[in-house]
Amino acid sequence: MAQVEATTERIIAADAEAVFDALADYKDVRGKVLTAHFSEYEVREGGDGEGTLVHWKLQATSKRVRDCLLEVTEPTDGQLVEKDRNSSMVTTWTVTPAGEGKSKAVVTTVWDGAGGIGGFFERTFAPKGLGRIYDELLQNLATEVEK
Repeated sequence: MAQVEATTERIIAADAEAVFDALADYKDVRGKVLTAHFSEYEVREGGDGEGTLVHWKLQATSKRVRDCLLEVTEPTDGQLVEKDRNSSMVTTWTVTPAGEGKSKAVVTTVWDGAGGIGGFFERTFAPKGLGRIYDELLQNLATEVEK
C-alpha cells in the first residue's frame, strides 16, 4: 500500500487569524462551508479547534463514500489536524499570513491507498477529485470570511 496525498491551497482576502478561527469553528462555520460532497455533519464533542470530535460522510465519487469520525488537534499555531478514527486518513489545515490583510490556506490529506490496479487508479485520480472538493470548500470559506 502506498500513501496517497492531495493538497490544495488558496489565498484568502482576510487575516490569517480570522481564517483559522473560521476553520476551527466546527459549531457554526465549518458546516456552512462544506460542499455537497459532505453529509451527516455532526459535532460530537467540543466544537472549537483542539479537542473537537466531528462526524461526516464524504462522498468523493458516486461509488465512494467515507464515513469519517475526526479527532481535531492543533499541533502548532495556525494548524488544525483532523485524524479519522475510521481509517488512515489525516487532513492538515495550515493558515499563514500572505501579506497585508491576506492569508494562505493549505489543506493536505494523506491516507494509505489500496494495492494493485485499484491502488494505481486511486493514486492517479483520487488526489485530483479531492483537490476539486477542497478547492470548492476553500472558496466557500473565502466567501464566509471575506464578508
